[in-house]
Amino acid sequence: MSLEKSANDVLRETSRTFYLSIVRLPPRIKEAVMSSYLSLRAIDEIEDHEKLDKCAKINLLRGINDEFQSRLKSPRRVSLLFKPYLNELPEVTNRLDEWVDLAPDTIAPRIRQATADMAQRMAYWVARDWRITNRRDLDRYTFSVAGAVGVLLTDLWSWYDGTTSRRRDGIGYGRGLQAVNILRNRFEDLDRGVDFFPDGWTEEDFRSYTRDHLLRGDIYISSFPPGPAREFCQGPQLLAYATLEALSRGELKLCRDTVLSLLGESTSRTLAQ
Repeated sequence: MSLEKSANDVLRETSRTFYLSIVRLPPRIKEAVMSSYLSLRAIDEIEDHEKLDKCAKINLLRGINDEFQSRLKSPRRVSLLFKPYLNELPEVTNRLDEWVDLAPDTIAPRIRQATADMAQRMAYWVARDWRITNRRDLDRYTFSVAGAVGVLLTDLWSWYDGTTSRRRDGIGYGRGLQAVNILRNRFEDLDRGVDFFPDGWTEEDFRSYTRDHLLRGDIYISSFPPGPAREFCQGPQLLAYATLEALSRGELKLCRDTVLSLLGESTSRTLAQ
């Protein structure tokens, strides 16, 4: 089985939000985005792991940062870091070395750098037990795990076809998607002792924060001409809006049929523009 086909299988298992959006992309940008998604998902699984203790998470995330920073200059492997935790970590994490090899050589260093930086930021938040006390903390956290992804996407599209957009709007795009995830996982996070709401914030305050950044995401998407970049970004954005509406109705998540319908609608919208 080829690495790309194997990556497709893991991608399908780990994301219903991004899977269809990624596999529809043209060659080269598909491999770059798939590499980025799987690499970042790999380290996200460490941050959110239910069984790994705090020290293990910090050591793994900092170790990934160190190894990837070194790899920018000379080839090294991160798989040795995972050996003591091989049975605890999911497949997407254990195969991190493979995912970074998916990207074309000319963009791979940027993806490795983004993965290293995010691993370091995640280690910071694990160390402080994800304490969010004010909006500034929330902005820093949502940038650390999602806003920076918007910056990476901006760079990927610029590398692929020269399409440019404002990084600030890309940050808003990522923050909006992450804010919806925080609302969707609210009760699960509280059960594990993590509260991403700033002190004194109500659910409506957080919804307002989310809507503000989703609007910034709309600006980001509209900055792209009709084509792969707009279609890719539009799908998750539609799902985010629909999830926000579903949560307002008291529903916990979107059903699979709704997800597939919205992603199909995203494609139709792009073709009509």
